[in-house]
Amino acid sequence: MKRKIVIIPSIVIALFIISYGAVGNYFYNYALNAKNEKEFLKGNPHLEESVAVMADVEDTAKVADNEFNKKHPPTSLSMVSSDKKKYQLHGDIFENVHAGHKWAIVVHGYTSSASSMTRWVRNFYEQGYNVLAPDLRGHGKSGGDYIGMGWHDRLDLLDWIAKVVKMDSNAEIVLFGVSMGGATVMMASGEELPTNVKAIVEDCGYSSVSDVFVYQLDDLFGLPEFPVMHAANTVTKIRAGYDLYEASSVKQVAKSKVPMLFIHGEEDTFVPYEMLDEVYEAANVEKEKLVIPGAGHGDAVKVDPEKYWHTVWNFVGKYIE
Repeated sequence: MKRKIVIIPSIVIALFIISYGAVGNYFYNYALNAKNEKEFLKGNPHLEESVAVMADVEDTAKVADNEFNKKHPPTSLSMVSSDKKKYQLHGDIFENVHAGHKWAIVVHGYTSSASSMTRWVRNFYEQGYNVLAPDLRGHGKSGGDYIGMGWHDRLDLLDWIAKVVKMDSNAEIVLFGVSMGGATVMMASGEELPTNVKAIVEDCGYSSVSDVFVYQLDDLFGLPEFPVMHAANTVTKIRAGYDLYEASSVKQVAKSKVPMLFIHGEEDTFVPYEMLDEVYEAANVEKEKLVIPGAGHGDAVKVDPEKYWHTVWNFVGKYIE
């Protein structure tokens, strides 16, 4: 009888551990395994193009993007990540003979790549900047089997900044990122940045990885944070080497010493609009906020490009001439 009493709790514990691991692995593969197709992005109503996007204006911008790609093929740059994983990382450089020492590092979003950032690359280039567009680990031509959500990417960004400074010791750099790229530049802002970094612009980045995942977990599955997020976090720490609860834009921005512009679409329901105030209020630097009415996730530049770029150039122009 005593033996049965001992066996039953052991079976329960074993089943719990197996279930915990299975749940954690499922959601890790679902969201963070770079090799897995992200089916939840297809047909996601939160990612539909904003109604406020003006078709004729957007068509004109697309033509300009295509012409830019034809006229300005990038030069490839590579480096090895400085962590123990030693991933081969790739970046595209657009050298501008009229730029002098002005540089923009333009960072893409979740499951995207440097090649998707033409709109931003083009505008910075036309404004007289050299531009570096890196592929984050697990994206584009860069190595890596997991998505860093900006956390490990912030350290890779420090290495890209060092690359630029090595090429041009007088470089004046603006960091720019959209969505996960926005989170990446915010997370990098809390590190010791060289004085070459003069300004940071983030567009629709999230307040923290855990916050955006908890939101998506409820939105997509109707599931609570506990125990699902905790199981996913355990697996993430084992397989990717970082803590979902540690990866916070808010905490990093609070340590920043670099002026920052925060941009968000008022109708963003993928990275909720409310996250804008969290990161903005955390910043203890010279800062500005731009809200674009009618814009969903990543669509601020499409809905009101004139106001978008006017605000960016006015802000960045205070720190880079």
